[in-house]
Amino acid sequence: MIQVRDGAVVYREAFLAGLRPEPRLTVSEWADEHRMLSSKASAEPGPYRTSRTPYLKEIMDALSASSPVREVVFMKGAQVGATEAGNNWIGYAIHHAPAGFLAVQPTVEMAKRMSKQRLDPMIAESPELLKRVADKRARDSGNTVLGKDFPGGTLCLTGANSAVGLRSMSAKDIFLDELDAYPGDVDGEGDPEKIAERANRTYQSSKKTFKVSTPTIEGRSRIESNFQRSDRRFYHVPCPHCGELQRILWKNIKWEKGQPETAYLACEVNGCVIEEHHKTQMLAEGEWIPENPESDVRGYHLSALYSPVGWFSWKEAASDFMEAKDDPEKMRVFVNTVLGETYKER
Repeated sequence: MIQVRDGAVVYREAFLAGLRPEPRLTVSEWADEHRMLSSKASAEPGPYRTSRTPYLKEIMDALSASSPVREVVFMKGAQVGATEAGNNWIGYAIHHAPAGFLAVQPTVEMAKRMSKQRLDPMIAESPELLKRVADKRARDSGNTVLGKDFPGGTLCLTGANSAVGLRSMSAKDIFLDELDAYPGDVDGEGDPEKIAERANRTYQSSKKTFKVSTPTIEGRSRIESNFQRSDRRFYHVPCPHCGELQRILWKNIKWEKGQPETAYLACEVNGCVIEEHHKTQMLAEGEWIPENPESDVRGYHLSALYSPVGWFSWKEAASDFMEAKDDPEKMRVFVNTVLGETYKER
């Protein structure tokens, strides 16, 4: 027998459910609960897991609405998951902290590519985002390649080569990606980084700015300049044998002459031989330690030597170094993308 419920009761329950506040989550908690990685944009599709890149947890959580941090700088090597961390923040903002959001890529074309290859699949695969961002095929949906409307806010994507795009809106949150690829001047109006930062000047008590980049040339690197004025945090991991905390440094990666496949990490304290498979446990037990705790800018540095097992190995790093050691241009790429450091030109 079908039970007929009173319409007023059903309406009241739905109304009260709508008033009930969503649980207060951090960005990493939101990602673990709501983010789905699309097969179109990820080599590891399925539910997002912060445990895969545990060093990103503190970085993402500093971008949470509950965090007092206002500016986060991330100077990094390639293949450490920084792009997905930024995307998680965008998804979190749409769902949990709606407001104006400005995301800047080096060029407008790169912003369009990011939208199509990263954001659209993220929205399509994450049910909570799909509820809030209208289907772009619908008329007047507010969902275009460079703009995504959602209840309580708008996401605007632009390039650092477009002065109009940079000053087109007021935004509480600003994501400046691949900062070192920005031009020195845009349309004769000045530094694009400074123009973009004006977007959230009126949100002093709640604004967030996230600056991310692989560094380039020493003395000309935007991300290095920002990192130097931050509290300069480095990820320290315990040796799996003696437990001593230390950074994974290139000088401690060793291998037999001419055999990069034998690469291992030598413990900086006791010389213990640390194999690649130990990395998963080490990353899970690591912690960020600041060099300059007096600064109110959060700054993080991470090389590709921290990449999770299966992404980029110490063996690959050793092989890349052997190929690059006699070629200055290849060595610059190695220093920038593997070590996450600026290259000093001779």
